Amino acid sequence: TRYIAYDARLGGRYRFFRDPQVLSSPLGARYVGDMDRMFDTYAELVPVLTDHFRAASPKNPNDSDFVYRQAIRAKAFDALRGLLPAASLSNVGIYGTGQAYEALLLRLKSLPLPEANAYADLMLTELRKVIPSFLKRVDIPERGGAWSDYLRTNADAMSELATTLFPKVDAADRDSSVTLVDFDPDGEIKTVAAMLYPYLDRPEEEIEDRVRAMGVEERISVMRAYVGDRTNRRHKPGRALERTFYRFDVLSDYGAFRDLQRHRMMTIEWQRLTPHHGYIRPAAVDEAGATEAFDGVMERSARLFEDLEPSFEHQAGYAVSLAYRVRYSMQFNAREAMHLLELRSGPQGHPTYRTVAQQMHDQLSEVAGHRALAAMMTFVDHSSEADLERLEAERRAEQRRTSQMASR
Repeated sequence: TRYIAYDARLGGRYRFFRDPQVLSSPLGARYVGDMDRMFDTYAELVPVLTDHFRAASPKNPNDSDFVYRQAIRAKAFDALRGLLPAASLSNVGIYGTGQAYEALLLRLKSLPLPEANAYADLMLTELRKVIPSFLKRVDIPERGGAWSDYLRTNADAMSELATTLFPKVDAADRDSSVTLVDFDPDGEIKTVAAMLYPYLDRPEEEIEDRVRAMGVEERISVMRAYVGDRTNRRHKPGRALERTFYRFDVLSDYGAFRDLQRHRMMTIEWQRLTPHHGYIRPAAVDEAGATEAFDGVMERSARLFEDLEPSFEHQAGYAVSLAYRVRYSMQFNAREAMHLLELRSGPQGHPTYRTVAQQMHDQLSEVAGHRALAAMMTFVDHSSEADLERLEAERRAEQRRTSQMASR
């Protein structure tokens, strides 16, 4: 949704999922109609925001028309992707082992969303053409069926119990979108001990006691030697950074959540997507005079959700626009923090998740007090929003294309 336009109809249809159960209900025509209107507004505003950013960021004479045009379009898509509903369709590629696919399919079959069940069946059909022996148990009732039933039963029981323990009330959100809720106060001491461990022949407990007795400068000297001279963010220290952890409670727009959700080395749990936490409207939308149109889509999205929910509790989320906020927790070690925060704070990133990464880095230093570990993350970018996030990436891409053409 960041770099691809959703303003065109393919075969006469906008790209959003049409749930068969919803379409066959009295709300079917309403669902398609409201979705079409949301995409219509997106399509109408793409040229408006494109013109706005073109006026705000004039072309550098050294950039080609192609590079400039791509960077401007990406900026417009970023500002407007919040209008797109969660039902928006996109292509996803998956690579995995037979064991991973078995676990994935069993979980998909346990979910209450019909779309997830349908795609599990489609994937199983294709996978059995190439790795049939790995997937024998998936749809055997007493094997894979029992496993999926176990997951489904537990989820239903927890949902019912949680509703009983916490009666529904209006959401009361804190002002901060990122809150560090758990960390190890001794994390830096333990990490320094882990850095030294492979280079000694002493028990870990003895090494940790020695590190505790060190002065601050002595510990920092160990960290400096361990991290070395990082000339770019792809230079990563070793596994000693896995010795300490951080757990954050985050409230961001759904689009940013989907970007952050892709990271592997973490535990991430999310709550149900609804319009109840409000939405984020980019400042550029206001500056371009598109506030009323943007808010109109948000209102349509919320009304459609509220009307779908009584009959289609699980499918109602399709109606929620990506600008609406969702709450989720992220837990990861310092090694993953270095990767995630340096990557997602970069100038080419979307402004919403850049803010999340910057706030996480600040809290890692100031709330956890792990200032030395935070200082190791030298490529975290705390600069303000970039004029054209994709400009440098497009310049590099053009340089590669030019080099390839010259070498032929």
